[in-house]
Amino acid sequence: MPTARIRLSSTSPEQLNSIISQIIEIAERNKVKYSGPIPLPTQRLKVPVRTSPDGRGRELFETWEMRIHKRVLDLDVDERALRLIMRIPMPKDVNVEIEIIE
Repeated sequence: MPTARIRLSSTSPEQLNSIISQIIEIAERNKVKYSGPIPLPTQRLKVPVRTSPDGRGRELFETWEMRIHKRVLDLDVDERALRLIMRIPMPKDVNVEIEIIE
């Protein structure tokens, strides 16, 4: 039976976990088998920025960091469940990819 692999990524782990809990609730309500969520390694993007904007004085740098959290969830393909998942209102910070694997 084909499965749907749902990949979620966000800078906010709270929003990510709330979307995953909604997806799991839909899967349990429709009696669809699922596995996950599997947390993937957090990607850290670091940007060093000079504190002195004019270039004079000591060379002091601040480091800004953005963390991207990722999760993977596998569901058995069920048309009704996938339609309900597509209707979940997604925040603009959460990226969703749905891939059907046979």
